[in-house]
Amino acid sequence: MIDKEYLLSTIRDVPDFPKPGIVFKDITTLLNNAQAFTMLMEHLENRYKEYNLDFIAGIESRGFIFGAALATRLGIGFVPVRKKGKLPYTTVDEKYALEYGIDEIEIHIDAFRNKKDARVLLIDDLIATGGTAEAAAKLIKKVGANLLEACFIINLTFLHGEEKIKQHTNFYSVLEIA
Repeated sequence: MIDKEYLLSTIRDVPDFPKPGIVFKDITTLLNNAQAFTMLMEHLENRYKEYNLDFIAGIESRGFIFGAALATRLGIGFVPVRKKGKLPYTTVDEKYALEYGIDEIEIHIDAFRNKKDARVLLIDDLIATGGTAEAAAKLIKKVGANLLEACFIINLTFLHGEEKIKQHTNFYSVLEIA
């Protein structure tokens, strides 16, 4: 059993970042706490060890931390989902709406080594409105992989981002903040 209250206590609130009125959830204080990070990774490993995954896809940039660590624990490959223009090889991209404008993320066209119906877990540190995560889910499917679930360390439930993800795959969050 994971101690959710303990994990929540290791996450720092930073008021008015990146702009006034926002309370940023800073996970660096969880990452630099060996006991908390180990507890979290053991929980994720236990949850996903029976999923028979082929790859974990992590969303830039904090999803890289959790995704790569979990992939290593499970003995599978890690795939980065990056902002437009950051990957060196042929990519597939997906646009998504921001509060004021549009952004894009991309994945290598052969990210899953052309494995037919590769079994993939998508992971990131936090889901807010769900735009980036939904775009990542669409990318994974565009390149022919089978997205089994999207996992987030923190779900800001009051923003309802999980509703966008549930249209594409199963949804799981370790912690919820209302």
